[in-house]
This record gives sequence, C-alpha cells and structure tokens, in this order.
Amino acid sequence: MKYSLAAGLRLLLTASVIGIVGARTASAQMPSAADFAMTPIPTPLQPDAIRLYPGVAPGSEGANQKEQWESLAHDRVVRNVTQPTLTPILPAKGKANGAGVIVTPGGGFMVLSIENEGYAVAHWLADHGIAAFVLKYRLNPTPASEAEMTALSNRMLLAPPGTARPPLPTSELAVADGQQALRLVHRRAADWGVNPKRVGMVGFSAGAMTVLQVALKNAADARPDFIAPIYGPMDAVVVPANAPALFVARAADDPLIPLTTFGLIEAWHQAGAPVELHVYEHGGHGFGASHRGTTSDLWMDQFYAWMQDRGLLAAAH
Repeated sequence: MKYSLAAGLRLLLTASVIGIVGARTASAQMPSAADFAMTPIPTPLQPDAIRLYPGVAPGSEGANQKEQWESLAHDRVVRNVTQPTLTPILPAKGKANGAGVIVTPGGGFMVLSIENEGYAVAHWLADHGIAAFVLKYRLNPTPASEAEMTALSNRMLLAPPGTARPPLPTSELAVADGQQALRLVHRRAADWGVNPKRVGMVGFSAGAMTVLQVALKNAADARPDFIAPIYGPMDAVVVPANAPALFVARAADDPLIPLTTFGLIEAWHQAGAPVELHVYEHGGHGFGASHRGTTSDLWMDQFYAWMQDRGLLAAAH
C-alpha cells in the first residue's frame, strides 16, 4: 500500500479541524489557515499503555522520531509514533458484558486524533459494559517543528478550489499494529473479562482503512469478529470467505471522503456476510465522539444496538 504525504496531510488535518469547526453548519464548511495551528502539550504519562512489541517494533528499526503530543482545534493529537501501544479502558466491576473493541483513531497516518476518536469513544464503550482498547499505532514521520508542520499543512490543505486530490494514503505498519493488538487482546482476554470470540475493531477515517485491511488480510491469529469502519472509503473489496460482521457509519456530506459508491457494502452483502450501513444526511467528516447537532450524533447508540442485536453483549461467562 502506497503512502502519499499530500493525501495524508489533507486527510489528517481537515478531519481534525472539521471535527470541531464543521459543526458550525450542517454542511461542514471548510476551515481557515488559523484553524490548523498545532500547539505542543506535555506528553501524558500513559501508565496503563501496553507496548505491542517487547523491543523495537518490526519495521521501525532505525526510526529516530520523538513522539509529540499537541492540541489541534481543541482535540488532543499525537504524531511521530514509532512505539505502538494499546491502552485498556475497562467497564466498572460487574458491568462487563464480555465484548471487546479495539478503538483505532484516524489522522491520515500522520497524527492520531487520540481524544475525539480514541479515549472519548473508549470511555463511552466502557460505560456501556464493553471493554475498550485504544490503539496508538505507528505513523509516518512529520516535521518536528509545529510551525513547519502547520505551514506544510496550509500549503496542502488550502489549495485553490478544483485542485486535484492525491490518492488516499495507507500504511502497512498501522495494519501490522492492528493485527498485533488483536493478538494481545485474545491472549489476555481472561484478564480483561473479554470473550475471545467477541473481539472487534472500530476505526475512524485512516483508522477505518486500517481496521478494514486487518479484516481483509484475514490472518488466522489476528481475525476480528466484527469491524466498524466509520467514515472510511466505500470502494469495493475482495471479501474473505469468513468475513467478520460489518457495521458502517458515515455522512452523505463528507467533504474529505465523498460518498461516490456503495461498493464495500455490495461486496460484503454479495459474499453473504453480515452488514449494516448508516448514512447520515449531515455530519461531515471526523464526527467521532463529538456532538454537532445532526443525526450522526447517534452512531454510537446505533453501533451498540447493532452489537446487541448480533448477540455480542451477552453477560460474560
């Protein structure tokens, strides 16, 4: 899978900013240059984060980027990740229903929207009895300087109307980390009160691409039981014979990944695999756990209802 710097910047920063300023109107109007400024924040301690690999992550040998945490449009983001981790956020004692969900934030494989599409979603799931695990996966390198990063994003994102957009980026390292996260949750399922046959993944934007690719790779020891790519691409794919149940939610007015096809849904349906689709009239891109006064605010409730309908939320045994 090829990675495009221009596509990554456009995807990551527009998604993060629209997540906040897009709520100004139902049509998610595009932000201005000032909205893309990154402000450094202290790196959190992350005492509960579990490293996915015992040493250097395979494929990241020689990487020397320093992980950076920043504020972007009131979201908390992290970039230059080379050491991937998984952070469990578990239900209160006696509330677990046995399901587990790996939460995979988006950000164009350049940053992770770790709050809006990570911790906030995970806490909502845990409050509803679902063991959640925030995946901080490896990213492509970006300039260490916030000013340089902001200037680069402005050149990419504020191009004149009609400027052709490059292909959407993808990342093999992110997919490998998604697979490793599944192996970790399966291995420690008993410790976390999770039924190893009810472990799925939810991903947003670039995270949605990652989650889908993990399912399509269909590795015997890293196969999710269900997936939920949220505002990801809808292109047709070759569906594996034992495809996981699929839940898709996105907005019809998404300015970043326009709704031009239902190929993904058709492919899943034609393969005889379970699939459910929600297309909201408004919501734009990057709604995540934010509330913008549109029907896209309901996606987590509908995801929960879908999990319940599929029998994924029975009490743990």
